[in-house]
Amino acid sequence: MAGKSPLIGKRICVTGGLGFLGSFVVDRLKARGVEDIFIPAFEDYNLVDPIHVKRLLADAKPEVIIHLAANVGGIGANQLHGAEFFYDNLMMGVQLMHEAWRSGVGKFVSIGTICAYPKFTPIPFREDDLWMGYPEETNAPYGLAKKMLLVQGQAYRQQYGFNAIYLLPVNLYGPRDNFSPKSSHVIPALILKFYEAKAAGKPEVVIWGDGSPTREFIYADDAAEGILLATEFYNGADPVNIGSGMEISIRDLAALIAREIGYEGNLVYDTTKPNGQPRRALDVTRAEKEFGFRASTDFETGLKNTIRYYIENRDRILAKG
Repeated sequence: MAGKSPLIGKRICVTGGLGFLGSFVVDRLKARGVEDIFIPAFEDYNLVDPIHVKRLLADAKPEVIIHLAANVGGIGANQLHGAEFFYDNLMMGVQLMHEAWRSGVGKFVSIGTICAYPKFTPIPFREDDLWMGYPEETNAPYGLAKKMLLVQGQAYRQQYGFNAIYLLPVNLYGPRDNFSPKSSHVIPALILKFYEAKAAGKPEVVIWGDGSPTREFIYADDAAEGILLATEFYNGADPVNIGSGMEISIRDLAALIAREIGYEGNLVYDTTKPNGQPRRALDVTRAEKEFGFRASTDFETGLKNTIRYYIENRDRILAKG
């Protein structure tokens, strides 16, 4: 699928384009030679507000929308803000897709979440298993809100012929991630904990849960490439996983990050805290078959890059909170 991108010459709107994953998507669009990219800032366009959604479409006049904007966080944030995560993500996506259809947008790319899968989905997660049960409770409000974009896209495709596709990225990591102790996901949270514990000479680091759950991670730049390949070449109704095909336990992940940082204290697991979903690992064959995507970044290499990013930007990150 090499050669000139079919996105060149099109006007692309990337919601969330100033965020973690969005910044990599925008970088890869520019690397392809796409010049007409509209990135709505939250300060200018609150996508929960229908008036703002309509104004965005009037201002951007996009031919393609890649909808990355989300209100999201780790297990703790999901427990504290489940109602907000449900409402904000549902309203953003549903209204934006509806107005995109009304405005004649040519293609709508919905970015779902691994949290949409049922709690006890067989490993590896296959797209056909999305409806076999209820999501893991701590992140179900977020997962279900994002899952409704799949339902909406398929309904609009069937009734209106609207070209909406739905992608399911696995857990992301990489430079530019969110390192806030209040809302970060597991890899940046552990990097922050271990690096700061080492700097302060702390004898132990406390980790949520018992360490047994497994997770799959994809480097954000790889995920961006998968999203753009789908934007360019996939026009189907079926959801598609975007993953790396690896799986690691939280206990092994913590040990790996501690080793990379050089932290030599004790790792203590707080079993009073929730584990989250027991296992997460994706079947990634559909993405390779449909649009030739396969993740290319080795996990340890990506982890080193992420740790380096934190160290080099530590003062700014800590100042920001």
